[in-house]
This record gives sequence, structure tokens and C-alpha cells, in this order.
Amino acid sequence: MEKIIITLDGYSSCGKSTLAKQMARALNYIFIDSGAMYRAITLYFIENGIDYLDDAAVKAALTKIHLAFDYNASTGSSDILLNGRNVENDIREMRISQLVSDVAANQYVREFGVAQQQQMGLQKGIVMDGRDIGTTVFPQAELKIFVTADPSIRVARRYLELSAKNPGITKEEVQANLAMRDEIDSNRTFSPLRKAADAIVLDNSHLTREEQLTTALQWANEKITAMSVR
Repeated sequence: MEKIIITLDGYSSCGKSTLAKQMARALNYIFIDSGAMYRAITLYFIENGIDYLDDAAVKAALTKIHLAFDYNASTGSSDILLNGRNVENDIREMRISQLVSDVAANQYVREFGVAQQQQMGLQKGIVMDGRDIGTTVFPQAELKIFVTADPSIRVARRYLELSAKNPGITKEEVQANLAMRDEIDSNRTFSPLRKAADAIVLDNSHLTREEQLTTALQWANEKITAMSVR
């Protein structure tokens, strides 16, 4: 069977990563979490006092960053490594969420991330989620899915995720953070979040994880079959 590239784009807390991981597992493809890459860069900037508005400092810092993914048998997914260090848990903290959209909007950070992502996709057989994967990173991808959900449902999902790690967080904080990230992601100069013209919209507001996976896999298998019989 021919292998394809599958991209999932959309706003924060739409369940893109969850669906991408499930699809990769079902298809025996590699899952690449592009958001984790930008979060790891953000963590490096915070830990090393890098001002993301200082282009010279950003360019110098990026030369010292090496990102990789390591398979985690306990979760059945891949953890992000920052210069050989597993930072999968560290990058999920609110301090990262509050800054990652600003960092990812920097032209040099974006170019750095896109180049690494494109290198990872050379052999195809990948599922990658993010904001600009189907428009900038892999505009030639065979299957592009744009994931969306009602804003109130996104807030509820994100709150449930974060409150497990930070019981003191409020829904108002989560809502404000998501609104801020939506604004930055959609209006940044470089690689803004938008639906690719040939992307299929998947609104999972009222779908279970199993239902959305079934739908997405049907689309994927149709594309794989079509590629194989050409």
C-alpha cells in the first residue's frame, strides 16, 4: 500500500493531537506533534532567558536547539526531547501555554520548525497536527483535515485537562488563554492558522473519540486506496 501524509490543523483544544495519535496507531504511521516542537522551543527560551522579540537572540538560540521524538511504550505515543532531555510533561504547563503562540509567531522560529517538520515527512507515512501543516508545511499532503469544535466545548475540554495538573486553575483563565491563542494564531504574519482550500472539515463538538476516529480513518483509507490503484 502507498503511504500518504495526513495533516490535521485547527484551533487549540479541538482534540487534534488525540485524533492524530489514534490515526497514526491505527495506520501504523508515525505521529509528529508539531505543537510539542514549538512548546519545547518556548521552554528553552524561558529557561535560558531568550527574548522572543529579539531576532538576533532568537537566531542564536535556535542553533543550540535539537528536537527529536522518542517512543514511549507506556503511552503508545512519542515524547518530545529537547537537547536529549524528555520535556513532555514540562511543555504542558500553563507558563508554556501562555507564551507559545507568541514564540511560534516569530519568523525565525517558524522557519526552524517548518524545516524540521518537512524533513521528518520525506518518507511519508506520517500524521502531523498543528496550525499550518496543511497550508505551509505539507501543502502537497494527500489528506488534510481541519478540526473544529464549539468554543465552549473547547474550554471545557482544556479545563478538564489542565485542572488535573493544576487544581487552582479557573475556567475563566482557560477561556482567556484560548481566546488569546486563537487571536495570535489566526493573525500572525508568518504561517497563520487557516483552513487549506482542499481540507475536509471535521466538527467534533458532539462526536465521541471513537466516532471521529472512524470518520477520519474512512477518509484516510479512501485516499490510501486511491493512491495505490493509480
